[in-house]
Amino acid sequence: MSVRIRSKVAVTTVAALAVAGLLGVSAPLARAAAAPGRGSFYAYTGSTPLAQIPPGTVLKTRTLSYHVAGVALPVQVVQLQYRSAGALGQPTTNVTSVLEPPVSLGSARAVSYQSFYDSLNPADEPSVQIAGGVSLGGLIADAESVVIAPLLLQGYTVIVPDTEGQTADFAAGPEYGTNTLNSIRAATSSPLTGLNTSTPIGMFGYSGGAIATDWAAQLAPTYAPDVNSQLVGAAEGGVLVDPAHNLTYVSGSLVWAGITPMAFIGIARGFHVSIKPYLSSYGRQLYSKLQKASITNVLGQYPGLTFAQLVKPKYANPASIPVLVKVENELNAGSLGSPTIPMFIGQGADGILEGTPGNKPGIGPGDGVMIAGDVRTLARDFCASGTAVDYTEYDALSHVTTFPVWTPAALAWLDSLFAGSQAPNDCSQIAPGNSLAPVQPVG
Repeated sequence: MSVRIRSKVAVTTVAALAVAGLLGVSAPLARAAAAPGRGSFYAYTGSTPLAQIPPGTVLKTRTLSYHVAGVALPVQVVQLQYRSAGALGQPTTNVTSVLEPPVSLGSARAVSYQSFYDSLNPADEPSVQIAGGVSLGGLIADAESVVIAPLLLQGYTVIVPDTEGQTADFAAGPEYGTNTLNSIRAATSSPLTGLNTSTPIGMFGYSGGAIATDWAAQLAPTYAPDVNSQLVGAAEGGVLVDPAHNLTYVSGSLVWAGITPMAFIGIARGFHVSIKPYLSSYGRQLYSKLQKASITNVLGQYPGLTFAQLVKPKYANPASIPVLVKVENELNAGSLGSPTIPMFIGQGADGILEGTPGNKPGIGPGDGVMIAGDVRTLARDFCASGTAVDYTEYDALSHVTTFPVWTPAALAWLDSLFAGSQAPNDCSQIAPGNSLAPVQPVG
């Protein structure tokens, strides 16, 4: 195996990224540079209608340094604007960032890392932060260097798509999936990335990143069989499965209740539907206030907020809102086909640590925002279709506390698959979970 070190400075810098991620992004770093904005790179300026361009086609390219909290580091990044598709299948453009490893270990290999930046503000996208932007919501993407750094040091090229698209369609799962798959297509077709259509690729994502990873893994066999043939496996943790269950689960919780108005906005934006006619005056107030909010603007800031407070009294039952029922059923991951690649799935189950009781009928315990019974059923459905699944449920951990425990195990699992090991399969050990049947409208 040939080993080529591109830059000792880059190696040292990447190692420092892990420390920076562990310590968090400090205020002095956050002030180191002004946000550059999205700029002209994000605008499609071609003359050919997007509908006539194949998904994954590279439309623009630029090369820059990897930035963390506005500080430029000697790690090269190729950013690509590419043709993708929105939640309704409409042609769109999107941006992905391809991070070059400082150490090359023989043939190229890559990991598509789906960020949990969870924001309704396009300024918080990973590509903007990587290019030097600084925003409160975007600091989440900066902190994720703690995961990206070990991958780079092991010689992986790391692909970081803007999973929510250019309009930041939070929670619009299909768009997350197509943006991820088309990002891989773009990254493997650009002559500047060192990747090609034979490069083995793994996928990795937690929480919001798991939305993208799961939808990409499930859509790949039919939407992108070319990409599917390159995938060695997908690791996902803190998994969103059935949004109808999640809205009920977090209603009235201490930390996660504010995610509901964010989801309303993202759903309306991504699926081009109107939620406002169903909202109460307070719901409309939050709907307006949170149009560019990130998860940092809602966590723990709306303790006890209930679904009923956000809607008019006659819509207190979510199943009485037709457009919501339709979109919730379209977003139910249990309605999709199974992946054909190995899956490593982790899920916390002690939501009490984050202020979410686990005693609601048909839902049960979760990690505070994601529901363990839903994830078990999804994993069992994958198993029934012949997918190799390595599933771990962390009974004593919440959403936040599961991440640092699950992550090293997920990285080790991906490493083993790239090394040629057979994927572990513990399907027979996964306990039954919740029903993932579609919501039936009422009223």
